[in-house]
Amino acid sequence: MAELTVTLDLEGVTDKAGLMDRCARALALPDWFGRNWDALADSLSDHTVWPDGAVEQGLLIVVRNWRPYAEARPGEWRTAVDVFGEAVDRTAALSVVLALGGA
Repeated sequence: MAELTVTLDLEGVTDKAGLMDRCARALALPDWFGRNWDALADSLSDHTVWPDGAVEQGLLIVVRNWRPYAEARPGEWRTAVDVFGEAVDRTAALSVVLALGGA
C-alpha cells in the first residue's frame, strides 16, 4: 500500500510563523497546535493528529517551494530541517522529502 502523501507548499513563506501556518493547514493539525518548533516535532511524531488513513498507510510529506524560505531565513530553515529529520528518525511510518525545482 502506498503512503498517504501530503504536499507542504511553502510558496510565499518568508518566516517561521508562515511555515507553522502552512504546516497546520497542510497536515490539518488541531486548533491547539502551538505553532512552535517543539509543537511541530510533537505533531509530526503523533499518529493521533495525522490525516485520516496516514496511520495505516504511512505518511509522506513532500515539501515544495522551500528554497526561497531557506535562503531568506537560513537559521530557521536549518531548524525546520532538523525538526523534520528528528521526527522521521523517531517515527517509522513518516517520511519527509524536499522537492527540487521551484527556484
